[in-house]
Amino acid sequence: MAQPSKTQSRFFSSFGLQVLAGMVLGLILGLVARSIDPAGDDPNGLAQTLDLIGTIFVQLLKALVPPLIFAAIVTSIVNLRDLNNAARLVGQTLLWFAITALIAVLIGIALGLVIQPGVAAGVAHEAAAAPKTVGSWLDFLKGLVPSNALGIYASSKTADGGAVTTSLNFNVLQIIVLSIAIGAAALRAGEAAEPFIGFVRGLLMIMRRLLWWVIRLTPIGSAGLIGSAVVKYGWDALAGLSWFAAAVYIGLGLVLFVLYPALLLLNGIGVRRFFAGAWPAIQLGFVSRSSVGTLPVTERSAELLGVPRTYASFAVPLASTTKMDGCAAIYPAISAIFVAQFYGLSLGPTDYGLIVFTSVLGSAATAGLTGATVMLTLTLSTLGLPLEGAGLLLAIDPILDMGRTATNVAGQILVPMIVAKREGILEEPVAEGVLAHA
Repeated sequence: MAQPSKTQSRFFSSFGLQVLAGMVLGLILGLVARSIDPAGDDPNGLAQTLDLIGTIFVQLLKALVPPLIFAAIVTSIVNLRDLNNAARLVGQTLLWFAITALIAVLIGIALGLVIQPGVAAGVAHEAAAAPKTVGSWLDFLKGLVPSNALGIYASSKTADGGAVTTSLNFNVLQIIVLSIAIGAAALRAGEAAEPFIGFVRGLLMIMRRLLWWVIRLTPIGSAGLIGSAVVKYGWDALAGLSWFAAAVYIGLGLVLFVLYPALLLLNGIGVRRFFAGAWPAIQLGFVSRSSVGTLPVTERSAELLGVPRTYASFAVPLASTTKMDGCAAIYPAISAIFVAQFYGLSLGPTDYGLIVFTSVLGSAATAGLTGATVMLTLTLSTLGLPLEGAGLLLAIDPILDMGRTATNVAGQILVPMIVAKREGILEEPVAEGVLAHA
């Protein structure tokens, strides 16, 4: 029997190449489906199939993420008792979250002032409309307090025909708060809590296995998600906001390919090593548009890059909801400047200071959400800018959200690596694929 070539073996064993192939296939199928019905008024069978595949994939990820976050954080807090420098690790993690967010938001402000996307916008003021979802500091603070023991809430939506559909959703930030509290209580309870700790550790192993099974479907899911995005939005929507989109993606590129490598080199970590291990998670973040949905791959990538599991299981779940340089730094900074320029309003030093403040401290407001509408409206309301300006940007939000989430995920691996290196606990990278032990 003929042996498979080395090229074939590398393709079939490489998770990153499989995801890339799925993205290319999705792009091609999306263009075909869009050519069948350019207006998109009556979705054809191919478009519906792509949408179904992408929706099911994201639903599978989201359904399994809440118990994973709960079990991972409770277990990691308990495991931190075995580390002599646990408190320092937590402090250093939060510090580097803030440092990287600060630099990212300054990059966003600089690009907004240089490119001036609001001045060159090719859209009419009549297109502005206030978004349905609005963020505020009051809502954010109230959202920190769990409304129930599971962090679950129900939402209803009324369709054009009058039909009402109700769905259950989860608030990731509330799950994080609950998990931290329960983990701390388990530590204080001592020996009496050992049966509960054993149960949570078993739950974590089960959820990891289930999630890895779902992650194996990523190449198929990415084809559906990319294809569906092409069908729904195409690239026409970028025309009127091309300068804004360019500013956002230039900013994301500077953070991902300039800032992050610079920080890695300053801390003695190889750039090639980082991207080789983090790329599968970055790819999945790009196609899924969900940091939470990417969490299993992000955490595994951090571990393969040498971050100890006891630390990665704490830092990465926390980062997946609060470490968002794309959604909470670059994007709201450029968007706020765009809205001000679009309406002919001037921003002073105090306003730019508020943008920095909101980005560094308010990124947790995006927890559990796909997209950055809440963070954007939080920034606009803090500055007193018209919320209708956010409505202008929603048409191309899915296209931008791909790059934002990919940048978020990269930062969620970067910070644990830097902290582990600085604390002397970063191990040698594991030379295996991200799915090797799935």
